[in-house]
Amino acid sequence: MRVISLNANGIRSAARKGLFDWLPEQKADFLCIQEVKAQLSDLEGDETFSPKGWHAHFSCARKKGYAGVAIFAKKKPDAVLDKLGAAEFDEEGRYLELRYGDLSVVSLYLPSGSSGPERQASKDRFLAFFRPVLQAWLASGRRYIVVGDWNIAHRNIDLKNWRSNQKNSGFLPHERAWVDAVLGVEPRSEGWVDAYRHLHPDTEGAAYTWWSNRGQAWANNVGWRIDYQLVTPNLRDAIKTAAVWKDSRFSDHAPLTLDYKL
Repeated sequence: MRVISLNANGIRSAARKGLFDWLPEQKADFLCIQEVKAQLSDLEGDETFSPKGWHAHFSCARKKGYAGVAIFAKKKPDAVLDKLGAAEFDEEGRYLELRYGDLSVVSLYLPSGSSGPERQASKDRFLAFFRPVLQAWLASGRRYIVVGDWNIAHRNIDLKNWRSNQKNSGFLPHERAWVDAVLGVEPRSEGWVDAYRHLHPDTEGAAYTWWSNRGQAWANNVGWRIDYQLVTPNLRDAIKTAAVWKDSRFSDHAPLTLDYKL
């Protein structure tokens, strides 16, 4: 089973750059998109966003041109969930889950705090709210694949200029500690599995998934790894391949592809 994740920085923009022409070649079972930046009314009636052979599901932000997530699935789900239970985040379209028996595929878009203290405060509220949700999912016995833009680089090897970014949102000590806790690093216990790192524990530049539009970040590979696929421990042995696609550019992020033997 192949799962692709991409922050599209606007699904219509990514489509114009060839995303949905590229998709059939990938033989994917799921395409999970973050930062849709569109309302359903913007997409309805356009066959681009309801491609033949796919079931398209969206959770759009109330605010126009902002956030939102989507999942394109080859198989019709048994259930679709799009509410976490916190209005602040549900109104921003940050979560979408498709269920198939005991398997859940989730498209997730964590808030960014880079635009200032107000947004960082919202991000911190999300982290506090979402940690128990992840714990409950972990304890449920279901098989979860939670993919998307987490807006946190976990370790020094996850961004090029880690020394100069230690006081910047996305690499703050408490954000990194949060990822430690989610993965069971502190305290040491079994937690979620970072699927890419499970296969490539020491990869640096090839693992980056986002590059600033400033300067020559893309050309010089001055990037960050902030797009993850986290899975429950009962799927650890199912992780088979992981790769970041850089041959085409659909947004300021690159598609992250994981293959699972299910």
